Amino acid sequence: MKKNTSKNMLKRLLILSVAIIFLLCTNAARIFYLQVVRGEELSQKADSQQLKDTEISAMRGTIYDSEGNVLAQSATVWNIFIDPLAIDLEIGDEDTAAEIAEKKEKSEKRRTLIVDKFAELFEYDEKEKAEFLEKTKAENHYTIVEKKVENNIKEQLSEFISENKLNCIGMEQTSKRYYPYGSLASSVLGFTGADDQGLSGIEAYYDEELTGTNGRVITAKDAVSNDISDDYETSVEATDGNSVVLTINQTIQYYLEKGLRETLEEYQAKGAYGVVMNCNTGAVLAMSSLPDYDCNEPYKLTYSKNKNEIKKIKDKNEKEVAESAAVQNQWRNFTVNDTYVPGSVFKTFIASAALEENVVTPNTTFNCTGSIKVDKYTMKCHYHPGHGNQTFAQGLENSCNPFFITVGQKLGVHNYFKYFDAFGFTQTTGIDLPGEASPQYYPEDKYGIVELSSASFGQTNSLTPIQVCTGLCAIANGGKLVQPYLVSSIVDPDGKTIKKTETKVVRQAISSETSETVREMMKGVVDNGTGKNGYVAGYRVGGKTGTSTKLGESKAGEGDKYIVSFAAIAPSDNPEIAMLIIVDEPNQDLGGGALCAPIAAHVIEESMGVLGIEPKYDEDEMKHLSQYTPNVAGKSLDEAKKEISEYSLNCVVVGNGDKVVRQCPTSAGTIPNGGTIYVYTDNTDKKMTKVPDFTGLTVSEAKSLAKTNNLNIEISGNDINSASVVASRQSDEKGASVEQGSVITVTFKSTESVLD
Repeated sequence: MKKNTSKNMLKRLLILSVAIIFLLCTNAARIFYLQVVRGEELSQKADSQQLKDTEISAMRGTIYDSEGNVLAQSATVWNIFIDPLAIDLEIGDEDTAAEIAEKKEKSEKRRTLIVDKFAELFEYDEKEKAEFLEKTKAENHYTIVEKKVENNIKEQLSEFISENKLNCIGMEQTSKRYYPYGSLASSVLGFTGADDQGLSGIEAYYDEELTGTNGRVITAKDAVSNDISDDYETSVEATDGNSVVLTINQTIQYYLEKGLRETLEEYQAKGAYGVVMNCNTGAVLAMSSLPDYDCNEPYKLTYSKNKNEIKKIKDKNEKEVAESAAVQNQWRNFTVNDTYVPGSVFKTFIASAALEENVVTPNTTFNCTGSIKVDKYTMKCHYHPGHGNQTFAQGLENSCNPFFITVGQKLGVHNYFKYFDAFGFTQTTGIDLPGEASPQYYPEDKYGIVELSSASFGQTNSLTPIQVCTGLCAIANGGKLVQPYLVSSIVDPDGKTIKKTETKVVRQAISSETSETVREMMKGVVDNGTGKNGYVAGYRVGGKTGTSTKLGESKAGEGDKYIVSFAAIAPSDNPEIAMLIIVDEPNQDLGGGALCAPIAAHVIEESMGVLGIEPKYDEDEMKHLSQYTPNVAGKSLDEAKKEISEYSLNCVVVGNGDKVVRQCPTSAGTIPNGGTIYVYTDNTDKKMTKVPDFTGLTVSEAKSLAKTNNLNIEISGNDINSASVVASRQSDEKGASVEQGSVITVTFKSTESVLD
């Protein structure tokens, strides 16, 4: 009996041992599974439940112009989030039905209070208000409801939260990009996306430099997701991005854009583009591509012509496609991202090559009959009757196609291509902007006599405007091809310069002697040729006009489409800047001399002042200069009249006193030679007059109209008194009320134009 009992006991112990071992193995396996297999996953879940991880956005670096003006800057804004589960009051197991009902009622009042306040602050319509209400009912602890909220709204919301003791609304610091000048230099600056990443322009090209490193704040949470003591908080500070200093000069940029925009609107062109460079260093002083956009609202159309054309489209889908295409076109920087056929501006490079190879001299002559036979083709000059006998210098002034075809043929394919490459036209410039287009050109072995002849007056090959302007710099600076650039330095968050751009000379394209000769020939284009509207008193300006027919885009029955241009260097005797102005498809058949040269002249005039280059007037210019207005205030009337007469100025007396109380214009300004000063001898009210519209008048007509309206007129630009020279711009708008005797500056330009 004992033996059986002992056996049963052993059997039970064995079974119990097996069971215990099994349970231990199972637990060990479970522990291994939880700690090893799912350890990282469960650890992250635990952290997410026990820790609150808040990201602190780093500030994106600032973009400055060359004078330290802020062009793009980030500022602190706030993301607003709610904890939907914390809106409702917690209901306990022991709460009575009445207590539950009361808590639900209070919860709904809290929800309504929150929804109404958000609707007020963020100006929700009924649909947006309903959508926000649904977000407050979400089954989670974190929902972002508003992004990048300005500080004034944030402060109002903070006050609301404090007054109502709401722990269900929170705020996270972030940043927002601001562009103080809106559209100024937008094609250069670019813009950022919702995630603060650069999407175009400098913002994209230097995105890595501008982007900082975000910081974090990690805080422990209790069982109901409330923050615990600061003792359990860990933080990593954010590191702001580096800043960049551009070569762009805000003032020069402003005047470039102003001129381009006025011409774009007046002639309803497809586009207007410009580049201004320091010809000695390669620094880009101004760059614009119109139509452009407001960097703060990059998805908004700006050009009236495009908006009107899209408005006419009836089909909704077609309209959306057209609008999207127009917006994306605004983002394109034509000067870098697109190519065009340069037309007769290219003749400056042919002239350089031919002079360098001793194929011609400035005095080499040619008789232009209006056309020339090349193989089986007849190539015409823009002046069909022909220019007759002329020197090579005059050939450039007249932009004579047959002359340059002949010169190109003498130069030959090999030498032509040698300088085509030397001026950098076979490769991109390497400018620090995204998406630089590659030139489209015939390789050397593909040139025949027809291709060479066509290329010699600026057709056949397509180049980017930045390539052409860089080539002009080489002509201007003594023959050195320099690499263009837009960022002069990179500065860290502490203000320390960590990188500085140095001038990079790519190669010597032509000799300094050839450079000097071509500059003098280009001055002749402005003084005597097709570029007269590029004239600026006191400064020697070299220029070249250009026109190219857009063969691939011109349609039968609609006439040819043109792109016209003007290249300029100034001062031509000691150049500081090179410039290229382009107008794409103007609505009138006017060339670069009529449309682009006046823009260049105005930009040159303003640029010289910015760069501190003093004017040097010749004898003829001195005769037409304005003079400082003599100060006669406080003097007797007789003394005033005598002094004014000594300055060869006229005097009009207002009042019955015998002593000058005030005058117009004042001594702080200038007055044209032969102008009139209005002197007041008592406290009589100022004599006012309306500014007339001088647009389209000749110089003599404008002077007469100014005299009729008791105004002084100062002439700027082309001052030749002929029927072809008319007023194009005035300093004071038509209809403005000004004091009699005020000086109105009127700019004149020649309407004579060639499509060369």
